[in-house]
Amino acid sequence: MHLVRQIRQLNGLQGLRHALRQVSTAPTKPATLKYERDPQPLFTDAETQKLLQSMTQLHLDRVFRKRTVPDNSSEIKFMTTEQLELEFQSMVEKAQHMLQMPPVVKIKEDVDRIIAKDPALKDFADTKFVFTDITFGRRQSERKVVVRETDGTLAYASLDTTKRMNQLYFPLDGRQSYTPRMFALEELIAKCLTEHKYEYVMDRLLVQYEPHEPEFHNISARVFEHLNESKQFDLLRSTRHFGPMAFFYAWHRCIDDLLYDMIRRDYLQNAVELIALSYKIHNVPVEYQETLAKLDALHPTPAQSALTELRSGMRQPEGQQGIEQEIHSAIGKTEKDFTADEISLQFIEQYIASEHALKKVQLELAVQTLKEVNQEKLQLFQGLKKAHGIQAS
Repeated sequence: MHLVRQIRQLNGLQGLRHALRQVSTAPTKPATLKYERDPQPLFTDAETQKLLQSMTQLHLDRVFRKRTVPDNSSEIKFMTTEQLELEFQSMVEKAQHMLQMPPVVKIKEDVDRIIAKDPALKDFADTKFVFTDITFGRRQSERKVVVRETDGTLAYASLDTTKRMNQLYFPLDGRQSYTPRMFALEELIAKCLTEHKYEYVMDRLLVQYEPHEPEFHNISARVFEHLNESKQFDLLRSTRHFGPMAFFYAWHRCIDDLLYDMIRRDYLQNAVELIALSYKIHNVPVEYQETLAKLDALHPTPAQSALTELRSGMRQPEGQQGIEQEIHSAIGKTEKDFTADEISLQFIEQYIASEHALKKVQLELAVQTLKEVNQEKLQLFQGLKKAHGIQAS
């Protein structure tokens, strides 16, 4: 009886897998925005990468937040100041590695690549033969997979066959040999988007598909379009998906909602970088490099900001420097920040006044509100410094 029960369970599992393979061919709702040409040269450009990394930001508490993983334990160590500084730098480097963006490339099309035709082998067998390079240590993209057809033709395998053979011999953790239900069934992916599980969907998408596959393009575009409607951009900030999302909006000329969110959150340098990225992609004749250079001189890099945040938890020397630091912490800005805000707002207002802005009224109101708040902060900042006898630097 126990053996019969096991056989029934196995048959039920096989039936489920067969049903999943059948439903995997069911089309899901297509995305409306797609890349009409190869975006890789622009995406991998050094200047573009710098802009996207800065816009992503580096919040260590978000990068290293607790996740539902098997081992989520913590470790306590006693360290000297020098050892702690090295640990801080190691954490920042690890965070930068975790935020590496997946590439944005064009869809790779299948092309028939015949190696040889041997009529003498026709009808030698009634099945195809697949030959796979399983050399140890070679990357999957470098492995050759060829197929001998029943008519004797020897050709390179299709992209789907190559992917299945690589998964068979060198399986990737989490990747299924069939389309997962959350991608195969429209109601499931729609539910994930409605519940704003954007990062979860994108992480799962990266595991299941390669960036050059049509499914990856279609689903990622749907996620970004839904994000643009829900305005929940902060859910992807400080993740590896924020850069591709910003690039997607800049490519398709729909940056205004993300721009509004950046202005509302007082991320003015990121707003300037987003506008500059749009100008760069569409070859708009606006000189933005000088503005970016001024902001870079006034603001630290994301890695430097993360190190400063880590060091802030250490004991600081007392005296005037401590009072000034307390004022900066209370206001949330320094003198350099106020100077950078003026430069950024001037650049943003030029964009709003141009023909490229689509939601002018909304952006103008956001800028005006931020100006009033910054003016109040500046007056309070100057008053506190004067009251404590601190000279302006």
